[in-house]
Amino acid sequence: MAIGELKIMTGSANPKLAREICDHLGCELTQCLTDTFSDGEIRVEIGSNVRGADVFLVQPTCAPVNFHLMEMCIVLDALKRASVGRVTAVVPYYGYARQDRKVAPRAPITAKLVADFLTVAGIDRLVTVDLHAGQIQGFFNLPVDNLYAAPVLLDHLRTTDDDLVIVSPDAGGVERARAYAKRLGAGLAIIDKRRDAPNQAKAMNVIGDVAGKTAIVLDDMIDTAGTIVAAADVLKENGAKDCIACATHAVLSGPAVERLENSQYSQIVVTNSIPVNEKAAQCSKLKSLSLASILGKAIHNIHTESSVSVLFV
Repeated sequence: MAIGELKIMTGSANPKLAREICDHLGCELTQCLTDTFSDGEIRVEIGSNVRGADVFLVQPTCAPVNFHLMEMCIVLDALKRASVGRVTAVVPYYGYARQDRKVAPRAPITAKLVADFLTVAGIDRLVTVDLHAGQIQGFFNLPVDNLYAAPVLLDHLRTTDDDLVIVSPDAGGVERARAYAKRLGAGLAIIDKRRDAPNQAKAMNVIGDVAGKTAIVLDDMIDTAGTIVAAADVLKENGAKDCIACATHAVLSGPAVERLENSQYSQIVVTNSIPVNEKAAQCSKLKSLSLASILGKAIHNIHTESSVSVLFV
């Protein structure tokens, strides 16, 4: 089947990122009206012909996650009813990714439910960035491209001339931290963490040498910031010269911004997979890097039927 014209669309979750992707690709953003009726129901109207087109819908399912997820499903339904050729959902941040397995006898697997929503709504392919749990790719019976923010984050970290050590804030992130350490020629350390309750964690011991070094604490997301702030405290206690936090997804819920502002970190580096809200933008330590180039390359390669695996690092 011949591939239709490339069109980039967005909902209300992160239109700035969609515009940056269009600038990277040298194309115009296809107009899509997303609004709400007086009773709160979502209104969607696509502003131009998409018949047979190859559409890429940019919509991270960030807060308010339920609204943005529903909005995306409604846009997908509108596209399907407008005889679109192919739809790729570009979801830089996949909401509900932490609910990827049963943790109690009668608990849901919400990440799988979200996959079912998107599939039924009509996507043909999913592009996402740094999934919290890689097995979520298997929740879809269609192609899933899980890209990595590493090239963007590594380019920034390479500007730091200090003696670096990459720190994983828990055992689960060791593989990611080791990959960064290898590319930067840096040391590796791990924090032994004991979690007492959801969204609460207590950092205990540092495994590895951090004394006199700049510690880069690496995670896939920063939510309430309890874990990553506690990590900086224990690193400083163990002699780290400086601490920099580095994460792909800036969820920043609850007291996160205040915690980060008052933390031991000199800098918090994130990406724009989730737009930085007005409150977070006031944080003097926060620096947001754009994923537009990585997502733009992925979109170009998918549209032209070129290899996407060249982007996996």
